[in-house]
Amino acid sequence: MTTVMSTGRVPGGARAATAVVTGIGVAAPNGLGTAAWWATVLRGESGIRPLTRFEAAGYPVRLAGEVPGFVAEDHVPSRLLPQTDQVTRLSLAVAKEALDDAGADPADFPAYGAGVVTASSAGGFEFGQRELQALWSKGGQHVSAYQSFAWFYAVNTGQISIRHGMRGSSGAVVTEQAGGLDAVAQARRQIRKGAGLVISGGVDSALCPWGWTAHLAGGGLSTADDPARAYLPFDHEASGHVIGEGGALLVLEDAAAARERGARVYGSFAGYAATFDGPGTPRLGDAAGLALADAGMTPDEVDVVFADAAADRAADRAEAEVITRLFGAHGVPVTAPKSMTGRLLAGGASLDLAAALLALSEQVIPPTTGTVRPADDCPIDLVTGTPRRGVRLRNALVLARGRGGFNAAAVIRAAA
Repeated sequence: MTTVMSTGRVPGGARAATAVVTGIGVAAPNGLGTAAWWATVLRGESGIRPLTRFEAAGYPVRLAGEVPGFVAEDHVPSRLLPQTDQVTRLSLAVAKEALDDAGADPADFPAYGAGVVTASSAGGFEFGQRELQALWSKGGQHVSAYQSFAWFYAVNTGQISIRHGMRGSSGAVVTEQAGGLDAVAQARRQIRKGAGLVISGGVDSALCPWGWTAHLAGGGLSTADDPARAYLPFDHEASGHVIGEGGALLVLEDAAAARERGARVYGSFAGYAATFDGPGTPRLGDAAGLALADAGMTPDEVDVVFADAAADRAADRAEAEVITRLFGAHGVPVTAPKSMTGRLLAGGASLDLAAALLALSEQVIPPTTGTVRPADDCPIDLVTGTPRRGVRLRNALVLARGRGGFNAAAVIRAAA
């Protein structure tokens, strides 16, 4: 069993720098751009629909969350189009939005003072499929040289850093659905080591026949045809999840430096921990407890939980048990806005971070859709139907589980 936890201290005993979020960029199935996405979330509008990216009639699963209205040529320089997959094009668009939102220009930082850390679960799957088709149908001489990197898990980090001249410490994380939290935690480490700015989070996309085959082989997908009833986290009728594309990237900076340049601060990445399940030993609860300890908080200081929300009956019960053990039955509001997007793999947890930051900023808890009330064996205070207002929101706990036993938890603190 492996536990990763930051102590909040640097060598010599000094308190580490506080990492704050100053910019948010989003591409989600229910909205392209942060403002559009957040507005649809608060309206409870889902982006889960029948697949249009390819003909899915012959597959047992035909619903997905596709990012609407994304025209790559509007966001990506023409010279990059031949060498990038859909996931990298989305990532480039989201990164630019996050930087613009932060009002930050990497050129204003020292030469190696700005970096990029992203999470990915699939890499450039669609690009790889096209090149395999070219290999099979035309021969090796027709395979693009760009295939050598366009498929790779680290390609989003590389292309973002090149486009914005960000030459500081960077990296890529591959921990499936937990990756969006793990990447931001890596970014926090870089801030504590002295980096001036880090773009971090996750964006994923594998909505092509090759990617779809992989999703099906992994299991756990809902076969429902009704978009409103396909993904029902914590519901007694839950029968699997829906896959989507997209995610969020955040701009992290040192709190003191952000204040000095007059940046708006959404909140701070106050606590984090990661664990790995042992044989028959789920450890999501350990991750949550360790993240609270890292933030120097007790459970009674948490005002809302953004759940992993697997929509698998056993996994939902296990997560509900973690929440009730930490907070008591109905002890804290719980929400799963990913019910409107599907599970976005590496992009899912970072999108939850974006939702948590905006929820704290606007003092509103976004709803879970589809599920009307949680099942009796999931006794949590699930926010459903409409947003919950009139509550004091200071701190949020975000939970994520990745296929294969990865767990991650993060604590977000509202801006002072």
